[in-house]
Amino acid sequence: MSPAVVSGQSVSDQLTVIITTSPTPSAPSTELISAILSSFRNHCTLLMSCRIIVVFDTYDRVAAHARLKKGQVTADGARTFDQYKQNVRELVLKEFNRDNMGKNLVRGEGQAEFGHSVVETNIVPFLTLQTADKQIIFIEPTKRLGFGLAVRSALRLTTTPFVWVQQHDWPLVSDITLEPLLDIMRISGSDVDVPVKYICLPSVRLLSYAGSAHVTHFPVLRELTASLRRNFVAESGVSVPLTPMFFWHDKPHLASTEHYLSRVFPTRLSMSRGAFIEDTIGQRSRNQMKLGNWVKWATWLYYPDNGERLCLRHLQGRTWQGAEKELEMKAIWMMQNAQQTSQVEK
Repeated sequence: MSPAVVSGQSVSDQLTVIITTSPTPSAPSTELISAILSSFRNHCTLLMSCRIIVVFDTYDRVAAHARLKKGQVTADGARTFDQYKQNVRELVLKEFNRDNMGKNLVRGEGQAEFGHSVVETNIVPFLTLQTADKQIIFIEPTKRLGFGLAVRSALRLTTTPFVWVQQHDWPLVSDITLEPLLDIMRISGSDVDVPVKYICLPSVRLLSYAGSAHVTHFPVLRELTASLRRNFVAESGVSVPLTPMFFWHDKPHLASTEHYLSRVFPTRLSMSRGAFIEDTIGQRSRNQMKLGNWVKWATWLYYPDNGERLCLRHLQGRTWQGAEKELEMKAIWMMQNAQQTSQVEK
């Protein structure tokens, strides 16, 4: 099968997939990442032909109770993380047809700087492992980066004009036709009034977004939606429905690499260690867009079926313990519920 082509270039030459992962209760199982890759095969096969960068963000401390968003894991979580990373590496190399290169990964080094440069400790060194053809890169920081710095570290190693940013617990549940989306982003790159630099995929909370309170309660956002929402037409003739998005979400999205680096990460002060983009830049961008400055961010939401088609499912990676454990917990709950019902009836 010949590679898919957009404007004379293969999709794999235009797009890099960035997957961020970190300690999770289901480790050392790779079920979360397997679910992501399976959803790619089922709903957007072209993603499996692209370059891929996997960032293994780590933890800050070990404690009695896990608080994964804060970088805190249990002793068991710390113990299983190294095996989890190895399992994910083997899975990705196999799924992207590079398993024969697993023993010959090229080692490299890098660093993620943040905060004021006068503070010498505001640097996190990281190790990189990559295949000889540079189609697959793994990043392993020595300290926790947080989602923001994890994405920036991957972006700096990206050589394609566009990226697909993928968190480890948001699989696709609907078909995504990738070529028209990339085509629209490429065509609109120089559009001063209606640029398309970022396209978020709809989760449950983003269904019917254009008519939601996130938009309708703000006159400026209502006006922007009325003027910008449209069906773009790719060179192939395929229609691409988009509505302006007034936020920069972390959930799976397509974006311009250059726009990401220049707009979200213009300096080392832009993102602190441990921070999420949507908690920082997301809020800042929304405040600016409420004042009418949407073009600066050029953020869109994919809007098929008039905003009613769900494209993502959240597996809740901070609490999900894997399919087997979930079934076990469900069985325990059902048994306890049956016992309580029986006692009430007595």
